[in-house]
Amino acid sequence: MRQFYYFSKDKLKFVEIKNFYSKFIFLTAFFTLIASLFIFGVYYVTNEIMNPDAEIEALEKENKNLETKFVELFDRYKKLDEQITKLAETDKSLRLAVDLEPLTEEDRIIGIGGSVFEDIIPETSSDLENLISRLDDYVTHVSAKLEFEKNNYTEIEQKLKYNDDLFKAIPAIKPTVGQYGDSFGLRFHPILKVRRMHNGIDIIADVGTEIYATGDAKVVFAGRKSGAGITIELDHGFGYQTNYFHLSKLLVKKGQKVKRGDLIGLTGRSGSLSSGPHLHYEVRYEGVPLNPRNFIYDDIDLFEIVSND
Repeated sequence: MRQFYYFSKDKLKFVEIKNFYSKFIFLTAFFTLIASLFIFGVYYVTNEIMNPDAEIEALEKENKNLETKFVELFDRYKKLDEQITKLAETDKSLRLAVDLEPLTEEDRIIGIGGSVFEDIIPETSSDLENLISRLDDYVTHVSAKLEFEKNNYTEIEQKLKYNDDLFKAIPAIKPTVGQYGDSFGLRFHPILKVRRMHNGIDIIADVGTEIYATGDAKVVFAGRKSGAGITIELDHGFGYQTNYFHLSKLLVKKGQKVKRGDLIGLTGRSGSLSSGPHLHYEVRYEGVPLNPRNFIYDDIDLFEIVSND
């Protein structure tokens, strides 16, 4: 390794420099650091003297960007609020369509607290602070409107499903083919020879004529009853029940679910109170007998319902 010396006046001779490379690297790094600090200091002082408002300008630019973003956010929430308001106008028709009372303006104001949006164009820092402080109110207001409309449409959806299930369940077709016999109401009974209430209608049909469920239902009874003979009782829900008397054959069993137009049995003349082959058909609501003719739409062909299933 190369060696380095220096001349010592005290010793009057050349003396070797120990650890020359280590000392050289240390001194080089030290003076480089000093030079860097000096240059940075000169730059900082010069920049402060030449451009004293640079930091203020940077802050003003940042504030301007924030102001722009807040105004854009405000406009977005305001447009969203307007869209929700238009949506609320549509649901009036939907509520009427599903037989729900339309919501009044008072209901909406109570539900969402009225409008909180005002046009604010920030021109001063105070205006901007006001906009920022109210932004939370805007978010709360729009969120409340969304939740209100969500609950409203949930109610409409539930009512729509309820109506759909109700329309499927209500007895709405003639249960079998044939001519109408005795009608609903007081009559002179052909077997008992007394005047008594006839709680259904009779449909005259040959033995073995097919009988169909008049609405979606559950079979709650399928068997023989005194006087009525072979009987089927269907619970349609919503308070409705239909009864089918004097059958010759059962094609369903208790607990079975049926749909409108499903084949459930065959007509006959079973039972001690049957004067001939026919179907005695009843419709009851909450246990009260109703005139089945009011539930039969003559313009609907029974076999159209059956063929669609």
